[in-house]
Amino acid sequence: MARALALATVCLLAAGLSSTAGQGLFGAPPANAPAASQPTDGAPAAPLQPGSPTAAVKPFYEHVGLELDPAQRSHFVDPAKSVLDKSDELRKSGQGECLDPNMALDNASYDRAEIDNSLKTVEAVKGDEAKVIVAFIVAGNPHRLEWKFKKVDGDWKISDLLSVTGEWALSQYQCE
Repeated sequence: MARALALATVCLLAAGLSSTAGQGLFGAPPANAPAASQPTDGAPAAPLQPGSPTAAVKPFYEHVGLELDPAQRSHFVDPAKSVLDKSDELRKSGQGECLDPNMALDNASYDRAEIDNSLKTVEAVKGDEAKVIVAFIVAGNPHRLEWKFKKVDGDWKISDLLSVTGEWALSQYQCE
């Protein structure tokens, strides 16, 4: 496990994430770091703040494929919403699927217990924008995703989803 965490930290730093975000995922952040919702090893988890970006991400790790459910579209804003809407249109036309049904899992196999046991998050809010970095391990492979948010009428809406490990972004998909 320590080896996987060391590899994951190196991957975070190599991917250009700030050292603050990397440290927040696998230990206590520096004293001057922004507040994070992720617990440090051995510390009890901080209560999830209702309405926070982290609270908005949590359901996507409880229900596989939730990001593709049109009933959940109110949680998204452009550019992510446009890509998801185009994907819906493509599916309805019978021309196939554009997006993987488990994007929130970095296209990894779904193992609820494994994800629940390794899932770590760190949240950074700056004005009307926020990011939630999600890290987890499936089948011994570390995965890292970045959820981008914009505040719209007082609510946090998902504007993009990026895979640090898979090097893809929802906003870059062309579902036509």
